[in-house]
Amino acid sequence: MKLLIIRHGDPDYSVDSLTQKGRIEAKLLAERISKLEIRDFYVSPLGRARDTAAYTLEKMGRHATQCEWLREFPVKIERPDREGLSPVAWDWIPADWTADPRFYDRDRWGENEVFAKAGVKREYDRVTAELDALLAKYGYVREGDIYRVEAANNDTVVFFCHFGLEAVLLSHLINVSPMVLWQGTIAAPTSVTTVVTEERRKGQASFRITAFGDTSHLYVQGEPPAFAGRFCECYGNAGERIDD
Repeated sequence: MKLLIIRHGDPDYSVDSLTQKGRIEAKLLAERISKLEIRDFYVSPLGRARDTAAYTLEKMGRHATQCEWLREFPVKIERPDREGLSPVAWDWIPADWTADPRFYDRDRWGENEVFAKAGVKREYDRVTAELDALLAKYGYVREGDIYRVEAANNDTVVFFCHFGLEAVLLSHLINVSPMVLWQGTIAAPTSVTTVVTEERRKGQASFRITAFGDTSHLYVQGEPPAFAGRFCECYGNAGERIDD
């Protein structure tokens, strides 16, 4: 089985949709995905994800199932270095989160006091349970850290969602702390992450990432990926986000 996890196009968060650049990205993405044989499409209920998916779905004459659990990971935290709520759970200064070794531990990351107060692990468990319920419908049933294969297949399923949510799904599939992925990776708008099953012994499958954040559909058309989600490569670079 193959999962394609796609981040929405360059966002206009003020209206929960896409910028003009995001629409260009989504059209180029549609050219790529429409060449594939896709069994099913799933999409977040948020506008920026649905608008991204719309170009592919229209081109292919398909529809997507909308899943509430594919919305951007919703938990807000009280960030340690500033007053008030952060808009996302992974909005931490590196010097702060790296000081807690529990964040590197797949079993203990949720014990961090900020995360525990906000209920981050509880929401993580809810989302990943929904993922496992869906995978079970395709014949892959979670048992411990791997999946029992009840109906092996080579189908491809597509998720149109969000970076923070993508990191949650991936961390569960490969059994690592989500904080490591939230902080150590960034998927550009309309990037495609490919995850495949490997059944090295009959009836036992694990998931493996073959490509993360691929934006080749943009590069081949001379369209640079959007900067959304990133911070400045060098402090003070013009037009790039800082965190003061």
